[in-house]
Amino acid sequence: MSRMNKPTAALDSRDFARIAGAIRFVDANFRTQPRLARIAAAAHLSEFHFNRLFRRWAGVTPRQYLAFVTARAARGALLGSRSVLDAAFAVGLSGPGRLHDLMVTLEAVTPGQLKARGGGLTLTAGFADTPFGRALIASSPRGLSRLSFVEPRGEGAALAALARDWPEARLVSDAAAAQQMAARIWGTAGAATPLRLAVQGTNFQLKVWRALLEYAATEPTTYGALARSVGSPAAARAVGTAVGANPIAWLIPCHNVLRADGDLGGYHWGPDRKRAMLAWQELGRGGVLGSPAGVLRQAT
Repeated sequence: MSRMNKPTAALDSRDFARIAGAIRFVDANFRTQPRLARIAAAAHLSEFHFNRLFRRWAGVTPRQYLAFVTARAARGALLGSRSVLDAAFAVGLSGPGRLHDLMVTLEAVTPGQLKARGGGLTLTAGFADTPFGRALIASSPRGLSRLSFVEPRGEGAALAALARDWPEARLVSDAAAAQQMAARIWGTAGAATPLRLAVQGTNFQLKVWRALLEYAATEPTTYGALARSVGSPAAARAVGTAVGANPIAWLIPCHNVLRADGDLGGYHWGPDRKRAMLAWQELGRGGVLGSPAGVLRQAT
């Protein structure tokens, strides 16, 4: 296969749940080389519909993904990005595809805004469909301030959490802006201007989040390696706490932090979503921001 298919339509949260379950099933059972019918049954779909759904999401067929997982395991490649790419080419995938280079700048909110708990700040917020399910996306004039994934019927809780973090800010509903931002993040075309992130956090959290952008943007890393990168080699637990407090999912790539033994470890938005994110990256379907060979640069 010389070129991966491009996504044709957004998936709803139920579709993503089926994809995530199928990825979990393949990762757990690849040694038995399950047939398509068995994988489809795990997703509660017919072979025909499951094959179409998976290909629309991943750009490859379930059988090709199974071959990829098998090759990856044979090379012990989860923590070695070069081996991951070797495995992709070995099973006939198109590798990273088009290279994308989108500048991402990370800034803290001003001390005055932080002290005022968001007073005088307007946040536009809305829900959008993404390759990883429904997400709440909120932006201020200074940049993107929240990207959090939402489980079914969890919209109210997500908005309440946003309001708790920015209690004095003015929240304005704007679903169209949220969907436009999602299209920019997970679309197929690059952007001419930098994507700005404007977040609130402690100095240590900001240091960890900047390190994530610098060291974990294109390949997995470990909590220990991240702790060393911020100059605190004995603070892996504190680094883990900062990773878990990340307010911008996917763009600040906390999903790329694994345990030292290669285990997935925890993830605020759930292990199935983390597994799906890693699969999406490794298959070269990351679009603007997630291609394994793409670059996520943090501008200072």
